[in-house]
Amino acid sequence: MADSEAAAAMAHSFAQEYFQIPVVTRAYTTACVLTTAAVQLEVITPFQLYFNPDLIIRRYQIWRLITSFLFFGSLGFSFVFNIIFLYRYCRMLEEGCFRGRTADFVFMFLFGGIVMTLFGLFANVFFLGQAFIIMLVYVWSRRHPLIRMNFFGLLNFQAPFLPWVLMGFSLLLGNSIVVDLLGISVGHMYYFLEDVFPNQPGGRKLLMTPELLRAMFDQPEDPDYRPLHEEQQGGDLQQDD
Repeated sequence: MADSEAAAAMAHSFAQEYFQIPVVTRAYTTACVLTTAAVQLEVITPFQLYFNPDLIIRRYQIWRLITSFLFFGSLGFSFVFNIIFLYRYCRMLEEGCFRGRTADFVFMFLFGGIVMTLFGLFANVFFLGQAFIIMLVYVWSRRHPLIRMNFFGLLNFQAPFLPWVLMGFSLLLGNSIVVDLLGISVGHMYYFLEDVFPNQPGGRKLLMTPELLRAMFDQPEDPDYRPLHEEQQGGDLQQDD
C-alpha cells in the first residue's frame, strides 16, 4: 500500500514538473523522445522518417517535412547529448527573450524549419534535428554575449563561440560538419533579420509573426509560472558566473 502511494506521489510530482515546462519546449522535446522510442520499439523505421524530397513531392509523404526534425539516431550518447541541448536551450529561449511571446517563438521555429528544408534540397542532409538545435543555440548565444561558458571542463569561452565549439566537437567525433554549418547559417539569418537589420539606419523589421499565430498561442502570463533560471547548470556544459 505504501509503495503504491509513493509511486502515485512520484507520478503526480513528475506530471507537475512536466507541465511546468513551457509549451513549445515540452511539445518538441516530447515529440523527439517519442519518435526515438517508436524507432527503438520497431514501430517505425528511420527510413520512414528521413528527409527525401523525391518521396515528399512525388509520393506525397508530407510527414517527412516534420519527422526529419524529430529523430536523432538510436539511444546512445549522441541522442542524450542532443536531447539535453534541445531541452536546455529551447527552454531558456522560451522562458527568456520569448517569455510571453509564444507566437513569436513558434514563428522562429517555422522560419528555421522552412529555411533548413530549402537548404536541405541541396545539402543532401537526411535528418535536420541537429541543425535545428544548433540554430537554437546560436540565437541564444548571440542574445547572451557576455555569459561565460565551460565545455567539459576543458574550454572557457564567451557564449557566442558555443556553436563553433559544438561544430569542433562534431569534427573531433568524426561527424560531418555540414549539419552544424547549416544550423549556424540559419541561426545567423534569423538573428540578423530579427535583431540586427531592424536597428540599422534605414533598416526595418522583416520577420512579422502572423496574427493567426498570436491568436493561437499568446495567452496572459501565468503569475505562478516558474522559469528555469539561466544560471542553472546542465550536464558537462556550464555557465560561469
